[in-house]
Amino acid sequence: MRMIRRCRMAVCGLTLMTAACGSSEHHDAEEDVTRLTRAPTPASEFTPVQLEATIDSLVAEMNKNPIEPMHMAVLLKKLSGFFAPVATGANRAMSELGVTGNVLAPAGKDDDEGQVIQAEQIREMVAIGAQGIGVAPFGEAQQEAIEEAVAKGVHVVTLDTDVPTDKRALYVGTLNEDAGATAANTLLAHLPPPPGTVLIHGHSLEGWPDGIQRTQAAQKVFEDAGYVVVMSQAFFDSDDQVDLEWLKFAFELANPPVVGIAGLFNISYRCAMLAELVGKPELPIVAFDFDPKTVEYMRQGRIKATHTQRQYYEGYLTPYIIYGIQLIGLDATKQILSPLMLDDPTRVNTGVDVVPGDKVDEYYAFLNKIGANQ
Repeated sequence: MRMIRRCRMAVCGLTLMTAACGSSEHHDAEEDVTRLTRAPTPASEFTPVQLEATIDSLVAEMNKNPIEPMHMAVLLKKLSGFFAPVATGANRAMSELGVTGNVLAPAGKDDDEGQVIQAEQIREMVAIGAQGIGVAPFGEAQQEAIEEAVAKGVHVVTLDTDVPTDKRALYVGTLNEDAGATAANTLLAHLPPPPGTVLIHGHSLEGWPDGIQRTQAAQKVFEDAGYVVVMSQAFFDSDDQVDLEWLKFAFELANPPVVGIAGLFNISYRCAMLAELVGKPELPIVAFDFDPKTVEYMRQGRIKATHTQRQYYEGYLTPYIIYGIQLIGLDATKQILSPLMLDDPTRVNTGVDVVPGDKVDEYYAFLNKIGANQ
């Protein structure tokens, strides 16, 4: 009890306490057969058509069964910044499903403290009766708590990041191999024919498999197309100048000369800074994520396109998957989700949005429509 009480004091969260469907005390016979209904998604050139169609198929299958009450929780690393659209999507989905649930994040000051609190959150949600939990884990520190939850019959879905366990039911989020290949193919359309070198602002250091997978996938696309690839390690915790020195060093060593640059993370704007530094502002560049500096370079025509993760859909899809597992079973849910799974039947790919440099305002409008601006 002491752990649970301390955990409640240590977390912050957005809480939905919506009425569960099916109570004979509050619903007449006609209401008892009410089916799930999704709120209409605003039409846009950036609307993920296949993803939306798959969710509709899941809802249609679930609607063949009587709606059941359920309690669930979605546990994120934060509720702000990158994770704000995730929280928006999760809250909206839980409201549409009519479940009782919470969207929570640790109030810890750093990741080390957050890991401890998040593990406590998982255990607390199980203790108060959650039948399903979506969790964006910090890392392996949550594995034991996840396995304990699964052992007690709780459906666990990871999102954004995964854990090395076969206990969780599914993972929902960007598949980094696919994302890296997508970014590489975007840049290929702007490159002159080989020979030439493509400079990747990527990641190769042990300890972050997602970054390695994204980088290696992009590298393979360029090499298969006949280009030489040089990779410069992205330094997230440094200021721009330190990273630029390493980028410039890699640029100057390239043989044959660099003909294009691919930035694979949220600090991709540094690739445009490099092009200025070496006097090659015309070099084609593609980026990742939607940092304000990246957007500014896109408006200037210096970055051809960026690739953004669909955080809103990570959050929105997770409660629907958890509810699907509860209502129609894991195998049936996976069968419906199969169009979103590539080579791994346990990972649901929400994909990335490819945003051309001249479509910044249109993309902002789409995010505003779905409430997904960070």
